[in-house]
Amino acid sequence: MTDKINHHLSDAVLMAYSAGTLSEAFNLMVATHVSLCDSCRARAESYDAVGGEVLDQIAEFDVSPLDQNSFEATLNLIAGGTIDAPKAAENSCNVLPEPLRDYVGGDLNAVRWKPVGMGVKQAILTTSKDASARLLLIPAGMAMPDHGHHGTEMTMVLKGAFQDKDGYFARGDVEIADSDMHHTPVADIHEDCICLAVTDAPLQFDGLIPKIAQRFLRI
Repeated sequence: MTDKINHHLSDAVLMAYSAGTLSEAFNLMVATHVSLCDSCRARAESYDAVGGEVLDQIAEFDVSPLDQNSFEATLNLIAGGTIDAPKAAENSCNVLPEPLRDYVGGDLNAVRWKPVGMGVKQAILTTSKDASARLLLIPAGMAMPDHGHHGTEMTMVLKGAFQDKDGYFARGDVEIADSDMHHTPVADIHEDCICLAVTDAPLQFDGLIPKIAQRFLRI
Protein backbone atom coordinates (compact mmCIF):
# COMPACT_ATOMS: atom_id res chain seq x y z
CA MET A 1 0.00 0.00 0.00
CA THR A 2 3.05 2.27 -0.35
CA ASP A 3 1.42 4.21 -3.17
CA LYS A 4 -1.20 5.43 -0.68
CA ILE A 5 1.28 6.51 2.00
CA ASN A 6 2.37 10.15 1.77
CA HIS A 7 4.05 10.73 5.15
CA HIS A 8 7.08 8.54 5.85
CA LEU A 9 9.72 8.05 8.54
CA SER A 10 12.94 10.05 8.38
CA ASP A 11 16.34 8.54 7.55
CA ALA A 12 17.52 9.35 11.07
CA VAL A 13 14.67 7.35 12.63
CA LEU A 14 15.18 4.38 10.31
CA MET A 15 18.92 4.38 10.99
CA ALA A 16 18.28 4.39 14.75
CA TYR A 17 15.83 1.51 14.29
CA SER A 18 18.41 -0.52 12.39
CA ALA A 19 21.06 0.33 14.99
CA GLY A 20 18.77 -0.81 17.81
CA THR A 21 18.96 2.49 19.70
CA LEU A 22 15.25 3.35 19.81
CA SER A 23 13.11 2.86 22.90
CA GLU A 24 10.59 0.02 22.83
CA ALA A 25 7.63 2.29 22.07
CA PHE A 26 9.33 4.00 19.13
CA ASN A 27 10.67 0.67 17.93
CA LEU A 28 7.07 -0.56 17.84
CA MET A 29 6.05 2.50 15.83
CA VAL A 30 8.74 1.91 13.21
CA ALA A 31 8.03 -1.83 13.00
CA THR A 32 4.33 -1.08 12.51
CA HIS A 33 4.96 1.47 9.78
CA VAL A 34 7.48 -0.57 7.81
CA SER A 35 5.07 -3.54 7.86
CA LEU A 36 2.80 -1.41 5.62
CA CYS A 37 5.29 0.77 3.75
CA ASP A 38 7.43 -0.87 1.08
CA SER A 39 9.71 2.14 0.61
CA CYS A 40 10.53 2.64 4.30
CA ARG A 41 11.00 -1.11 4.75
CA ALA A 42 13.45 -1.19 1.85
CA ARG A 43 15.36 1.77 3.33
CA ALA A 44 15.48 0.07 6.73
CA GLU A 45 16.75 -3.14 5.15
CA SER A 46 19.43 -1.11 3.37
CA TYR A 47 20.59 0.35 6.67
CA ASP A 48 20.63 -3.18 8.11
CA ALA A 49 22.85 -4.30 5.23
CA VAL A 50 25.21 -1.34 5.63
CA GLY A 51 25.39 -1.93 9.37
CA GLY A 52 26.25 -5.57 8.82
CA GLU A 53 29.01 -4.60 6.42
CA VAL A 54 30.40 -2.09 8.92
CA LEU A 55 30.44 -4.73 11.65
CA ASP A 56 32.29 -7.10 9.35
CA GLN A 57 34.92 -4.43 8.68
CA ILE A 58 35.27 -3.60 12.37
CA ALA A 59 36.08 -7.24 13.05
CA GLU A 60 39.00 -7.02 10.61
CA PHE A 61 40.36 -3.50 10.95
CA ASP A 62 40.91 -0.81 13.54
CA VAL A 63 38.30 1.92 13.06
CA SER A 64 38.93 5.60 13.80
CA PRO A 65 36.14 7.81 15.28
CA LEU A 66 33.34 8.81 12.91
CA ASP A 67 33.73 12.19 11.22
CA GLN A 68 31.09 14.72 10.13
CA ASN A 69 30.74 13.09 6.71
CA SER A 70 29.74 9.67 8.06
CA PHE A 71 26.00 10.16 7.54
CA GLU A 72 26.47 11.28 3.93
CA ALA A 73 28.85 8.41 3.26
CA THR A 74 26.31 5.93 4.61
CA LEU A 75 23.62 7.32 2.30
CA ASN A 76 26.00 7.03 -0.65
CA LEU A 77 26.68 3.38 0.18
CA ILE A 78 22.95 2.70 0.21
CA ALA A 79 22.37 4.52 -3.09
CA GLY A 80 25.06 2.45 -4.74
CA GLY A 81 24.00 -0.88 -3.28
CA THR A 82 21.27 -3.35 -4.00
CA ILE A 83 18.03 -3.66 -2.06
CA ASP A 84 16.21 -6.89 -1.45
CA ALA A 85 12.68 -7.16 -2.79
CA PRO A 86 10.07 -5.96 -0.27
CA LYS A 87 8.10 -8.55 1.63
CA ALA A 88 4.48 -9.23 0.81
CA ALA A 89 1.97 -6.61 1.95
CA GLU A 90 -0.08 -7.08 5.11
CA ASN A 91 -3.42 -8.86 4.98
CA SER A 92 -5.87 -6.05 4.18
CA CYS A 93 -8.51 -7.67 6.42
CA ASN A 94 -6.49 -6.72 9.51
CA VAL A 95 -6.69 -3.19 10.88
CA LEU A 96 -3.74 -3.74 13.21
CA PRO A 97 -0.47 -4.69 11.48
CA GLU A 98 1.33 -7.76 12.82
CA PRO A 99 3.70 -5.93 15.22
CA LEU A 100 0.69 -4.37 16.95
CA ARG A 101 -1.31 -7.58 16.98
CA ASP A 102 1.54 -9.18 18.90
CA TYR A 103 1.18 -6.51 21.60
CA VAL A 104 -2.61 -6.50 21.68
CA GLY A 105 -3.12 -10.24 21.34
CA GLY A 106 -5.26 -9.97 18.22
CA ASP A 107 -6.92 -7.39 16.02
CA LEU A 108 -9.31 -4.60 17.05
CA ASN A 109 -11.68 -6.98 18.82
CA ALA A 110 -8.88 -7.74 21.32
CA VAL A 111 -8.19 -4.08 22.21
CA ARG A 112 -9.22 -3.11 25.75
CA TRP A 113 -10.44 0.41 25.15
CA LYS A 114 -10.94 2.87 28.00
CA PRO A 115 -12.95 6.09 27.52
CA VAL A 116 -11.11 9.37 28.02
CA GLY A 117 -13.98 11.77 27.27
CA MET A 118 -15.89 13.22 24.30
CA GLY A 119 -16.18 9.74 22.76
CA VAL A 120 -12.41 9.33 22.52
CA LYS A 121 -10.97 6.02 23.74
CA GLN A 122 -7.45 4.84 24.39
CA ALA A 123 -5.61 1.61 25.13
CA ILE A 124 -2.16 2.00 26.69
CA LEU A 125 0.28 -0.66 25.52
CA THR A 126 2.86 -2.18 27.84
CA THR A 127 6.33 -0.97 26.88
CA SER A 128 9.49 0.17 28.66
CA LYS A 129 9.16 3.31 30.78
CA ASP A 130 11.39 5.57 28.68
CA ALA A 131 8.50 6.20 26.24
CA SER A 132 4.81 5.37 26.03
CA ALA A 133 2.65 3.80 23.32
CA ARG A 134 -1.12 3.86 23.05
CA LEU A 135 -3.91 3.17 20.60
CA LEU A 136 -6.39 6.02 20.17
CA LEU A 137 -9.92 5.88 18.78
CA ILE A 138 -11.18 9.32 17.79
CA PRO A 139 -14.82 9.68 16.62
CA ALA A 140 -15.35 10.96 13.09
CA GLY A 141 -15.18 14.75 12.93
CA MET A 142 -13.85 15.08 16.49
CA ALA A 143 -11.08 17.62 17.16
CA MET A 144 -8.41 16.67 19.68
CA PRO A 145 -7.42 19.33 22.24
CA ASP A 146 -4.96 21.93 21.00
CA HIS A 147 -1.52 20.95 22.24
CA GLY A 148 2.23 21.24 21.91
CA HIS A 149 5.00 18.83 22.85
CA HIS A 150 7.66 18.64 25.51
CA GLY A 151 9.44 15.94 23.50
CA THR A 152 8.76 13.84 20.40
CA GLU A 153 5.40 12.39 19.42
CA MET A 154 4.84 10.04 16.48
CA THR A 155 1.30 9.29 15.36
CA MET A 156 0.47 6.66 12.74
CA VAL A 157 -3.00 6.21 11.28
CA LEU A 158 -4.33 2.66 11.27
CA LYS A 159 -7.90 3.36 10.18
CA GLY A 160 -9.72 6.46 8.96
CA ALA A 161 -7.76 9.71 8.78
CA PHE A 162 -7.05 13.00 10.51
CA GLN A 163 -5.97 16.44 9.41
CA ASP A 164 -4.03 19.31 10.95
CA LYS A 165 -1.89 22.20 9.74
CA ASP A 166 0.77 19.75 8.52
CA GLY A 167 -1.57 17.97 6.14
CA TYR A 168 -3.91 15.01 5.73
CA PHE A 169 -2.88 11.70 7.30
CA ALA A 170 -4.52 8.41 6.27
CA ARG A 171 -3.72 4.72 6.86
CA GLY A 172 0.02 4.15 7.08
CA ASP A 173 0.93 7.83 7.31
CA VAL A 174 3.10 8.95 10.23
CA GLU A 175 3.18 12.45 11.68
CA ILE A 176 6.32 13.35 13.63
CA ALA A 177 5.86 16.25 16.06
CA ASP A 178 8.50 17.86 18.27
CA SER A 179 8.72 20.78 20.70
CA ASP A 180 8.40 23.27 17.83
CA MET A 181 5.00 21.96 16.74
CA HIS A 182 1.61 23.07 18.06
CA HIS A 183 -1.46 21.54 16.44
CA THR A 184 -5.11 20.51 16.69
CA PRO A 185 -5.69 17.16 14.91
CA VAL A 186 -9.23 16.65 13.61
CA ALA A 187 -10.56 13.23 12.60
CA ASP A 188 -12.02 12.93 9.11
CA ILE A 189 -15.81 13.23 9.15
CA HIS A 190 -16.35 10.04 7.14
CA GLU A 191 -14.97 7.47 9.59
CA ASP A 192 -13.68 7.06 13.13
CA CYS A 193 -9.90 7.44 13.26
CA ILE A 194 -7.73 4.82 14.97
CA CYS A 195 -4.09 5.69 15.55
CA LEU A 196 -0.96 4.43 17.21
CA ALA A 197 0.70 7.26 19.17
CA VAL A 198 4.08 7.11 20.89
CA THR A 199 5.64 9.84 23.05
CA ASP A 200 8.80 10.28 25.09
CA ALA A 201 7.43 13.18 27.18
CA PRO A 202 3.99 14.46 28.29
CA LEU A 203 2.01 16.56 25.83
CA GLN A 204 1.59 20.27 26.49
CA PHE A 205 -2.13 21.09 26.54
CA ASP A 206 -3.52 24.63 26.43
CA GLY A 207 -6.95 24.03 27.95
CA LEU A 208 -7.52 23.64 31.70
CA ILE A 209 -9.66 20.48 31.47
CA PRO A 210 -7.14 18.54 29.34
CA LYS A 211 -4.39 19.60 31.76
CA ILE A 212 -6.36 18.23 34.70
CA ALA A 213 -7.21 15.00 32.89
CA GLN A 214 -3.65 14.53 31.69
CA ARG A 215 -2.30 13.13 34.95
CA PHE A 216 -5.02 10.49 35.11
CA LEU A 217 -4.87 9.52 31.44
CA ARG A 218 -1.04 9.32 31.32
CA ILE A 219 -0.90 11.40 28.15
